[in-house]
Amino acid sequence: MPSGSPGSLYPLFRVVNSLVIMTIAMAGMYASIMVLEPATREFGIGRGAGALPYTLYMIGFGLGNIFLGKILDRCGIAVLALVGSVCLPAGLYLATEMNNLWSFSITLAVLCGFLGGAFAFGPLVADISHWFDRRRGLAVGIVFSGSYIAGAIWPPIIQGWTSSGGWRGSFINLAIVCVVTMVPLSLVYLKKNRSDKTSSTGFQPNNWKNPLGMTKSRLQGCLCFGGIGCCVAMSMPQVHIVPYAIDLGFQAQDGAYMLALMLGFGIVSRVLSGWISDRIGGLKTLLLGAGLQVLAILLFWFVDTLTGLYLVSVAFGLSQGGIVPSYTIIIRKYFRPDEAGGRIGFATVATTGGMALGGWMAGALYDLSGSYTLSYLNAVAFNMVTLAIAAYLLRQHYRHRPATGLTPS
Repeated sequence: MPSGSPGSLYPLFRVVNSLVIMTIAMAGMYASIMVLEPATREFGIGRGAGALPYTLYMIGFGLGNIFLGKILDRCGIAVLALVGSVCLPAGLYLATEMNNLWSFSITLAVLCGFLGGAFAFGPLVADISHWFDRRRGLAVGIVFSGSYIAGAIWPPIIQGWTSSGGWRGSFINLAIVCVVTMVPLSLVYLKKNRSDKTSSTGFQPNNWKNPLGMTKSRLQGCLCFGGIGCCVAMSMPQVHIVPYAIDLGFQAQDGAYMLALMLGFGIVSRVLSGWISDRIGGLKTLLLGAGLQVLAILLFWFVDTLTGLYLVSVAFGLSQGGIVPSYTIIIRKYFRPDEAGGRIGFATVATTGGMALGGWMAGALYDLSGSYTLSYLNAVAFNMVTLAIAAYLLRQHYRHRPATGLTPS
């Protein structure tokens, strides 16, 4: 139930606000992707160098999740939201004034990624987790779905602006939208959450010293390696579905529709998995999601008809959307609340790093072998690492659970 006074609707309002602000803030990431083609033409570079804005943005985004997460644990989300809501549009506008690739990329990395976009991912989710107890999983899942909603709406909007007014015009338009919407939305976070010293499920502070019978660093490491494994696997279909569809003799547009289905049903999966985690716990949700994801990846490997690929894309979206939010639920149960921001930030870096690594590995293995067979096998192997880690952590829970017999989370 929501934290605070009984019957209070404010936490629910805060969930909606966080969902909207994440959806808007993630526009910076998609802008760094959509600028690849026009940037290669303007700066006279190849596509490898043209990917530099996205690469540096993601590095800044990842580091920002850790750095801002630690600040969140000490100062709360209000200052981060206000600073980020100004830095993101400022970075987008200043990027239009840059006349070389490096200054353009660094502007995106620092202002849009490190300060602008990062606050609206790990830190924002960590903040909302403090406002809920029994329905924490559902709240986290709803907010996390903002990243998928952003993927569904921003690329076509940015592309439309770019086609009519160039990439600089599209960045200025986006900057205006961000500052007009994000600054007012960030004022909501001036209201501080209640002190959250213990979970309503009864997990006591002394258990935080050795969560699941291991050191904090060991548990954090397990979650980070699990995040890398699941996201290396997850990125294979998401990043390569369009060329894979073309290799099978279908149109690129078919691959784009498949990607849209993955992201669209990923939204459903994130909300549904949040609801599930409130009933079976974060550890079991992680194990369930990783298991379903590996089955969906295997189906991609065996299915080669157009209808079959569309159906498997739906199945993949439904399977994988809830994996990343489950790490937040686990962290919020087994670590102190005042550590949540930094630890969720580390987990976020692991998952985003896994996505970047997996996309590159799948392409490299394709170049090496001339087919996606090795790429799918690699995805399955990394996914099995996550399955093994989830099973190990669940076993540790049952070995070290309190006498009250709590549901694993």
